[in-house]
Amino acid sequence: MGYGKGETIRVGIIGCGGIANGKHIPGIKEIEGVEIVALCDIIPERAEETKAKHGLVNAKIYTDYKELLKDETIDDVQVCTPNRSHSFITVDALEAGKNVMVEKPMAINSAEAKLMLDAANRTGKALTVAYQNRQRAEMRYLADEVKKGTFGDIYYAKATAIRRRGVPTWGVFMNEYEQGGGPLIDICTHSLDLTLWIINNYKPKACFGTAFHKLGKLPVEFQGNGWGNWDPEQFTVEDSAFGMCVMEDGSVVSLESSWAINSLDVRESTTTICGTLAGADFRDGFTINGVRNGRRYEKKIDCKAKKGADFYDGVGDEGPSSREQRVWYNYLRGEGELFVKPEQAYVVTQILEGIYESSKTGRAYIFED
Repeated sequence: MGYGKGETIRVGIIGCGGIANGKHIPGIKEIEGVEIVALCDIIPERAEETKAKHGLVNAKIYTDYKELLKDETIDDVQVCTPNRSHSFITVDALEAGKNVMVEKPMAINSAEAKLMLDAANRTGKALTVAYQNRQRAEMRYLADEVKKGTFGDIYYAKATAIRRRGVPTWGVFMNEYEQGGGPLIDICTHSLDLTLWIINNYKPKACFGTAFHKLGKLPVEFQGNGWGNWDPEQFTVEDSAFGMCVMEDGSVVSLESSWAINSLDVRESTTTICGTLAGADFRDGFTINGVRNGRRYEKKIDCKAKKGADFYDGVGDEGPSSREQRVWYNYLRGEGELFVKPEQAYVVTQILEGIYESSKTGRAYIFED
């Protein structure tokens, strides 16, 4: 870290699938003084296609990430591979002297996440997890209001990631071995991260939950999926999962997640918080509710990039993915704090693992001190 303003930060991308092409690479290309110099994928044609698509004319192509890590001129690595490989690639990259941004979730279980955290502490290199939804203007506004004490004592919060029919039928999303789970670890990880970050509570005590394999077994005529029909034989992860986590201070965080459910109450990467003085939700836009002067109120907060009384601007029209990259590289240059700390992402992984374990055993999962 400590790169000068005139010094180019050289980046290697490991994994050239949809998340790299759709999110990481476009975001990086918006940042001045940062250059993608290497692409790695086990399918060389995919890396070549990525290189051509984004005009990365000087990028070297690798099929073995360990060969990429041997390049001592690479400063930063972004890991965009299936969940199972997040841990060992990240640890190897940190040990090779690279700073690392790894795609969510941090790892498929807490033991592997702990190896990543330990490697970052041991090597002194920077590690972050790609939870870009924290960079949404409305979420930053909400987090600021919590810090101001607007909500009082927050004793209940809910992490919501519900799709009516939004099963990702490409890649390995439905493969439990590669991904570690379904919607709970895939999309509810964003919602849980947002919730814990906004309420600033990372001390879970116990959790209880259930994962369901219901709609994933249905034949084609009952699917109606937005991304095409799925093969029930290949659908080895849960289609929905729900749970509750009791924190050490007695507050409660509930979780609801689904790729496929018969419900019209669909929201994703969002949260609800309830405090003694006010609450907030995103059911019909960003709304803060409470009681003032004996009267109930509901206040809509407009966070779009336009002028207005209730307005929380970002940086121009910068989207969350671009802002995520800008904040990350600013940090590497010694400007600002690490926005998503690995210790925080580790707790997210612990809770998700606890919900899965509780579903398997039918009993509450108790977190160790």
